[in-house]
Amino acid sequence: MESKKKRGISRSWIAVILIIALLAVYQIPLPYYYSQPGEAVALADMIEVTEGYGEEGQFYLTTVRQRRANLPLYMWAQMSDYRELLHEELFLRSGETDEEYFHRQTMLMTDSQEAAKIVAYREAGHEVNIDYQGVRVTEVIDEMDAANHLEGGDLIQQINGQRINTLDDLHGNLDGKEAGDEVELLVVRENEEIEVTVKMDTFPSDMDDTERAGLGIMYPVTEREVTFEPETNIEAGAIGGPSAGLMFSLEIYNQLTEGDITKGLNIAGSGSIDEDGNIGRIGGIKQKVVAAENSGIDVFFAPDDDLGEISNYEEAMEAAEDINAEMEVVAVETFDDAITFLESYEP
Repeated sequence: MESKKKRGISRSWIAVILIIALLAVYQIPLPYYYSQPGEAVALADMIEVTEGYGEEGQFYLTTVRQRRANLPLYMWAQMSDYRELLHEELFLRSGETDEEYFHRQTMLMTDSQEAAKIVAYREAGHEVNIDYQGVRVTEVIDEMDAANHLEGGDLIQQINGQRINTLDDLHGNLDGKEAGDEVELLVVRENEEIEVTVKMDTFPSDMDDTERAGLGIMYPVTEREVTFEPETNIEAGAIGGPSAGLMFSLEIYNQLTEGDITKGLNIAGSGSIDEDGNIGRIGGIKQKVVAAENSGIDVFFAPDDDLGEISNYEEAMEAAEDINAEMEVVAVETFDDAITFLESYEP
């Protein structure tokens, strides 16, 4: 009797140990992020222009499901070309936590929404009032001189005495500068104006092997206060990052204008957008093609960029051919490219 009792206790301990081991396998993070195709999300459910026009079709943003990888996800990723593992160094800044990274993605989403509104309102002929405040530093590059003088959160307002309102102003004032040249910056840090001198420097070879010179900051954003008439409300939930900019702008434009450019189609895509309507490269384009095709999308817009070995559009076409997608994949460089395609499209 006592022996059976001991065996029962032993089995109980084995079960507890197995449960703890399984929890450890799931809970111990790896230095990777795991991602897989998400879904196509209807933008009419997220965006409302006051007294805006309706539409027969739908615009969609496409998502990628992403989380910190664990061992099961690491193994699961090996079983499909559309499940990816990317090292955390490609996402996290030095010393940045997962929570801080996802907060930064939320901030990029907010900036993307604002740029999308500016483009859509201007294209629709509505007034946009913008109060430019400078260029916000989000990250400095440790290996460059900027790291000795600038901090994340600094607001650059002048370069060599010249007013800086936008990223274009920043780039224009740095054109022609070479490594070793010094620039005088007026920045606002914690509500206090300070002057700093930063030496132009070449980018680290793992970031740029062309030996071109730069100021030494990454992901700067134009700081501005913008008001629109009529008002537009966007509720994007937990979706982060800048890649929905193009699709936001198309949905807002369509609600602002009387004609319906959807023509009854389900239209998705991905691409960042700046306030001049230029569409930028994004990550996870192949996974977003899969998500769009699985959601019954008719047309998918992809950035036709020149920043990688192959463009986002070429990546999207490879994925579409691989999965025998029925939807049409369309290359776009600007907001006007997308509008022109839709206006001339005959279903």
